[in-house]
Amino acid sequence: MSAMSETGWAKINLALHVRGRRADGYHEIETLFAFVDRGDGLEARPADTDTLAIEGEFAEGLSAGPDNLVLRALDLMRARHGADRVPPLQVILTKRLPVAAGIGGGSADAAAMARLVRRHFLPELGDAALARLVAPLGADVAACVASVTSLGLGVGEQLSPVPELRLGGTPVLLVNPREPVATGPVFAAWDGIDRGPLYGDPDGRAQLLAARNDLQRPAIAQCPAIADVMLELGALRPWLARMSGSGATCFALFDAAAERDAASVRLAQSHPHWWQMAGVLR
Repeated sequence: MSAMSETGWAKINLALHVRGRRADGYHEIETLFAFVDRGDGLEARPADTDTLAIEGEFAEGLSAGPDNLVLRALDLMRARHGADRVPPLQVILTKRLPVAAGIGGGSADAAAMARLVRRHFLPELGDAALARLVAPLGADVAACVASVTSLGLGVGEQLSPVPELRLGGTPVLLVNPREPVATGPVFAAWDGIDRGPLYGDPDGRAQLLAARNDLQRPAIAQCPAIADVMLELGALRPWLARMSGSGATCFALFDAAAERDAASVRLAQSHPHWWQMAGVLR
């Protein structure tokens, strides 16, 4: 069998409203997930035993052992459907997305592994069944399975479509100051104030402009460079600029690819050390 491949599409939170703390330590949120048409790469071949090799710009320091979410997703699917259906695989993960960056990372990679196994060995599995199977790996994994724009409630695992947003093909620029931000401390530093639900305007752009990311302030307190990124992105005149997830990656949405590309060039000149990824929303 030739090599099998899949992409761990970069996730962004177009908005993230924190509504309250739960007794189990998690938080009730309302978030709008969207996905960029670029991300980490996954390649696999049948083998005698499961192995994982990690390469790429952001491979350093990542565990390639059984605790990696890619291998955990593979284990979950084999445990549920049997070794006769899901054979051992030699897997190569190419890390193009920064780690601890608020754009899916490990969750996107786990979802990519699940989709790869489903496509080649378990084609009868639908998206909902696949998402339920790998959901224990993280709150974002279910959204990453489908990798389409959706509304996430609960801790982000309760998903529903948002067809009114109509964002497919929107030019997007992701920017990260190359400073990792841990999710747990950012959520812990949330001030506990419920500032209300996502705005329900049927006009998708109005809805996004009226929304917010409640984690942006505590994330900036831990990583002041986020404020610098937001200031620079805002000066490039996108129609929306916001931090994704718990940071430190920020994104800007543009009306035209030429505007996005011009913004990317300007940022590369003024901040050559910042990481960038240009693409469109899926």
